[in-house]
Amino acid sequence: MTPDFDAKLNAYAELIVKVGLNLQPGQRLFIGRETPFAARPLVHHIAQQAYAAGAELVDVLWGDETLNRLRLDHGPGGSFDIVSHWPTAAALEFAERGDAILRIVGSDPELMTGVDERDLSALLAATVRAGRPASEYISRSAINWSLAAVPVPGWAARLFPDLPADEQMARMWSTIFTMCRLDGDDPLAGWEAHIADLSGRSAFLNRHQYDALHLRAEGTDLTIGLPPRHVWMAARMRAENGINFTANLPTEEVFTLPHRARVDGVVRATKPLFYGGALIEEFSLTFADGQVVKAEAKRGEAVLNNLLETDEGARRLGEIALVPHSSPISQSNLLFYNTLFDENASCHIALGRAYRFTLEEGRTMDEDAFMAAGANSSAIHVDFMIGAADMDIDGVRADGSREPVMRRGEWAFSP
Repeated sequence: MTPDFDAKLNAYAELIVKVGLNLQPGQRLFIGRETPFAARPLVHHIAQQAYAAGAELVDVLWGDETLNRLRLDHGPGGSFDIVSHWPTAAALEFAERGDAILRIVGSDPELMTGVDERDLSALLAATVRAGRPASEYISRSAINWSLAAVPVPGWAARLFPDLPADEQMARMWSTIFTMCRLDGDDPLAGWEAHIADLSGRSAFLNRHQYDALHLRAEGTDLTIGLPPRHVWMAARMRAENGINFTANLPTEEVFTLPHRARVDGVVRATKPLFYGGALIEEFSLTFADGQVVKAEAKRGEAVLNNLLETDEGARRLGEIALVPHSSPISQSNLLFYNTLFDENASCHIALGRAYRFTLEEGRTMDEDAFMAAGANSSAIHVDFMIGAADMDIDGVRADGSREPVMRRGEWAFSP
């Protein structure tokens, strides 16, 4: 590890702790959901930054995704809906205390190639169901939480196959640093300016309170109804514990919730979806009255259909997010095979659970009231990318009048 790389790694850790989590004195930090071993040097910097910020405890749940592959290859059939619940119990302990949770992701996009898609789907569905108690705290932003990434060898090899193996990880780290806006003289100040711009966009959309959005691009003609009192959110959010935080690093999106029963038309995914180790490619969904009525994919169609069968809400939308085509991640011309990055290169929608904080008073509603207001409930929340350079989006008012929100993939208004 060179001094320059170590300094950049520390700057990344500082961004995660100070901007992502905004960790406060007396809080504890849980780094969970199978943190890759490749994250170890970063985790050490994060722990140092966290204790400097006054953390009482930093705890980590390490994981090895290869163990899942070995289980699917050699485990007994019919056993893949069995998962351990202690990892969720650990996360839940921190969440119930009002502590901070960080998830660090990094996966090999090809690791699950060739496994039985039904077995993989069963394992993914069981894992999602087991994690729901802790994920509820995330969905309503009860606590300050964040999501960041580290490279792993298989991921780096997929992105940079033409480089020698010993250079792929270094290029991957450099790319993550750039996408997280760490190349400037004062990254934290740069992030404050970026957050202010996104906040201005969300404020504009909240003032207009469109009744629906109409999205048009090659392969897409989709109308997404928006419930009354929907709330557009951006980079900085306020948790129920009173702490402002930034959930995703990087982030380029402005997002809200669709009305669960008012989505109609067809949408084409413009990037592959990497879900739980499986790739779903060249897929499209047709909606009627808010529900997916047809799903087609060139690759991973069984995984896609099993995902849609997770529960009743899995066929409906929980998020619509707007991202300009000119975002730095889009302009990198890289397909990351990782939702954290790919969703910030493109407008996207999410199947499944709506975030409670995207509806006024949604955090205090019970489940029945939340759904009656138009919000969706599900064990899953799976983003996939639909934006493109030719995408036009209109804001549609209740009287049917329209005004441009995006044109050819770019913002059509000034905040």
